[in-house]
Amino acid sequence: MKKLILAAAIATSFATGFAHAEDAKPDNEVSYNIGLVNDYRFRGISQTRFDPAVQGGADYTNNPTGLYAGTWLSNIKWIKDAVDSANTGTSGKRPVEWDIYGGKRGDLPGGFTYDIGGLYYYPANNYTQIGRNANTFELYGQLGYGPAYFKYSHALTNLFDTANSKNSAYYDAGANFDVGASVTLGLHVGHQTVENFSFASYTDWKAGVTKTFDQIGGVTLGLAFVGTNAKDGAYVSPSGKNLGRNGVVFSLAKTF
Repeated sequence: MKKLILAAAIATSFATGFAHAEDAKPDNEVSYNIGLVNDYRFRGISQTRFDPAVQGGADYTNNPTGLYAGTWLSNIKWIKDAVDSANTGTSGKRPVEWDIYGGKRGDLPGGFTYDIGGLYYYPANNYTQIGRNANTFELYGQLGYGPAYFKYSHALTNLFDTANSKNSAYYDAGANFDVGASVTLGLHVGHQTVENFSFASYTDWKAGVTKTFDQIGGVTLGLAFVGTNAKDGAYVSPSGKNLGRNGVVFSLAKTF
């Protein structure tokens, strides 16, 4: 397996969060989101080779039942890099990530919350030039209490084209604190395991703040420090840069 293919394996994410249903909300809600980041990171690994990304999606929520569904897109570079590195004589395209997800969330006794569902990454992104398939399906479950949460994601397919990587898993723990003045402090630590490729398993972390500006239409600005302990040889760009190196991510987002 080429290092770049494995480097590209840990790709994509949807960036939309879900609020808990409240009695004052309508039975059905549809919302849209659009955003801009200086570097698209998924589980700490850059998907755009440290370049900017434009992202957006749509969400449907049925508040009485807690059922939801949505879709999300972002520009990426890893599939192009993977195809180009295979030296097949064809240039890699597939510049867009597309995800589809759905599930159910709600409240539990004792003040706990839950969120369970499935996420299908790259449903239409077979890069057949090199006989590869980026399609990945994960089931996830999340338990929350106050500002804190723990989430587990389990791959029922190979993980982003990595052969024999079915049953890979991601462990995600974090907390989001409302510190007033429409400012939120977010902390996160995660661990990715890649089945049968222990050298590609790693831990990632993030600490950041966001602020929503109601006076300019609810636009949210974000600043986060992200990093991983991914090995230099496991997740690399075509020029050999570690795609999991420490960095700062700026974001601009709007939900409507």
